[in-house]
Amino acid sequence: IYSCCYLNRRLNQLSSHDPLWKRHCKKYWLISEEEKSRRNQSWKSIFISTYSDLGRYIRYYATLKKAWDDLEKYLGQWCPRMISSLKESVREEDLDAVEAQIRCKLPDDYRCSFRIHNGQKLVVPGLMGSMALSNHYRSEDLLDIDTAAGGFQQRLGLKQCLPLTFCIHTGLSQYMALESVEGRNKYEIFYQCPDQMARNPSAIVMFITGTSYLEWFTSYVNKVVTGGYPIIRDQIFRYVHDKECVATTGDITVSVSTSFLPELSSVHPPHYFFTYRIRIEMSKDALPEKACQLDSRYWRITNAKGDVEEVQGPGVVGEFPIISPGRVYEYTSCTTFSTTSGYMEGYYTFHCLYYKDRFFNVTIPRFHMVCPTFKVSTA
Repeated sequence: IYSCCYLNRRLNQLSSHDPLWKRHCKKYWLISEEEKSRRNQSWKSIFISTYSDLGRYIRYYATLKKAWDDLEKYLGQWCPRMISSLKESVREEDLDAVEAQIRCKLPDDYRCSFRIHNGQKLVVPGLMGSMALSNHYRSEDLLDIDTAAGGFQQRLGLKQCLPLTFCIHTGLSQYMALESVEGRNKYEIFYQCPDQMARNPSAIVMFITGTSYLEWFTSYVNKVVTGGYPIIRDQIFRYVHDKECVATTGDITVSVSTSFLPELSSVHPPHYFFTYRIRIEMSKDALPEKACQLDSRYWRITNAKGDVEEVQGPGVVGEFPIISPGRVYEYTSCTTFSTTSGYMEGYYTFHCLYYKDRFFNVTIPRFHMVCPTFKVSTA
């Protein structure tokens, strides 16, 4: 009996040892020393009070909180006006009410994220990225929980699907499947695409963008905060740049980034729409007499079947840019394939401004375009 009493007393002493709780507070709840000082509580008290509120999310909270913190820090530096569109967290009972309303369970990683931030207001620019091309513009907002619940789908083709994002210009959304129906996996995230050749109007094709909310959100944030997406006019543009897709000819470097546009694509009939963004830059160390002007472009376009199309024409997007030391010229254009992938390569022809009869070609590196994995609905 004495040994048991001694053991229990020792365990009680260990369980009250504050440094042990400090490690757990930092690991699971990301509590800093500054926050502890502000709360004026022991590490044990902080852990217990936080666990009583967020305990069901202990597997996800640290990962999602870090993602949100990193994103806010990045936005504060590069897109400050987007910060004001973020909404405060929701309560546990609010999420329970939504589940009762839609009669479907929300995944814990999704709930956890909304305990940190309740999406954003319906504004432009959208937190989940933008895309602009000629007269086409898309900017996706991360929906708050009430707006998402209002768009919950029970119709054929989108049964038990919850919208995560929304673009007020195109009506485009990314959906999360809350059940495994109509060919979808539970918690899969996708863009919908009408099957234009099906007799059933509810038949859709799904371009898959994530396998779970945690993977979908954190991978997007990681791409943003590591500079994987360019910031243009205070917005996150979802162009993907392959670091190997760069070619230098003399003093001129050409690099390319690409993006797939689901809202302008179709699987049936096959029509896959891509946009690309090209950056042309002359080294700042180049001699002034190296200044030149772009005259024409040549493209060699190859689809997944090996079919080749050649295109040659004056300028780029109707312009004839002048490139001089340290100057950068960027433009966007687009292409379509009848196959799910393809690539482009080619060259620009320039003439020297100081020696007008001197012409030379600048290599455009080969860049590949591949549409996301897609599934055909069983509706």
